[in-house]
Amino acid sequence: MLTVGVDVGGTSVRAGVVDADGAVLDTARAATPSGEEALEEAIGAAVAEVAARHPVGAVGLAVAGFVGPDRRTVLFAPHLAWRRAPVADRVAARLGLPVVLEHDANAAALAEHRFGAARGARVAALVALGTGIGGALLVGGELFRGAHGVAPELGHLRVVPDGRPCPCGKNGCWERYCSGTALTTTAVELLARYPGSSLLEREARGDSRAITGRRVAAAARDGDALAQRAVADLARWLGEGLAVVADVYDPEVVVVGGGVSESAPLFLDEARERYASVVTGAGHRPPARIRTAQLGDDAGIVGVATLARDLLPALDAR
Repeated sequence: MLTVGVDVGGTSVRAGVVDADGAVLDTARAATPSGEEALEEAIGAAVAEVAARHPVGAVGLAVAGFVGPDRRTVLFAPHLAWRRAPVADRVAARLGLPVVLEHDANAAALAEHRFGAARGARVAALVALGTGIGGALLVGGELFRGAHGVAPELGHLRVVPDGRPCPCGKNGCWERYCSGTALTTTAVELLARYPGSSLLEREARGDSRAITGRRVAAAARDGDALAQRAVADLARWLGEGLAVVADVYDPEVVVVGGGVSESAPLFLDEARERYASVVTGAGHRPPARIRTAQLGDDAGIVGVATLARDLLPALDAR
């Protein structure tokens, strides 16, 4: 049975046909439009494109937002148009196929547990470093969603009281210090403190908006001392946050994914060392294995397509 996974992000919609071994056989992509109907039309078009080339039996949507416990409704998605929207039913009616929803980090965690870096782990956490931080927790191979389907919001753990403001309305959230956005913010702050000390400043030509996390990482790889200092700050906060995750959940393995994880050789060893030094009971407990994700950008697609396959009998019964 082939199924389709759709990664519904703030900038693009990407559909992939996935087989039972987690291989992505074919993909289609479209820009993410504004407006609910236009978004659902774009999803339908992307799925229809790949379904025309492959026989598929069900569809899963991986959404960057809060998904209801029934996995039929998007409660809130900060970068998408949906608000308490019955998305699964509307897209199913459009496509004539069963549809299920999942939070994108949950979908990625399912894929890594079934086919990737967390394979076989009894308790596993996923920390997805991107624009912010996405989080997921698997216990006994099952996702932990909390009472209302929105757990665990790891990126909004407060690590710095009265720290940097966060779009969520709080200050000092973990993702303000450990994400692609955080890497940029730290570099800009350091440039203001030490002008003329970095290639980044000359590249930006006085426009801080030209400094991105990718540019900071590239400069760090090239030996730029200020960029390396910004990366070291991210490593410190990654280690601090992972220690909190370990104190609460005690996972066997933590998978670090998301776009920032592509630069993991720059910071992951330092983050592991920080984690090992500050976790409660350091030296007297087995440390979590901290690994980078194996499935990359396909993890959300693979995970939600696999979920759709697993739930197909229940979906067909609706």
